[in-house]
Amino acid sequence: MENYSDEQFINIGYGSDVTIRELAETIRRVVGFQGDINWDTTKPDGTPRKLMDSSVYLRLGWRPKVDLETGIRLSYADFLKCHESSIISTS
Repeated sequence: MENYSDEQFINIGYGSDVTIRELAETIRRVVGFQGDINWDTTKPDGTPRKLMDSSVYLRLGWRPKVDLETGIRLSYADFLKCHESSIISTS
């Protein structure tokens, strides 16, 4: 961020492709979801690539420090921490 001053948002990824199924299963595992995931089989191809383009930051010297699952785990833990009181009060 120290070397980027453009106002345009840019994507940041960890550098590997992931399918929607793999992403959904990772999220399921991280959050402990026990239910079924229902797939719309009328659209079996979906978006062909889900790789975020991090080339702008890579050219500036940035490198990812965590993989996708670790990032999801960290994000979910932060979400739980930030919303702990509202989650407890609605249970």
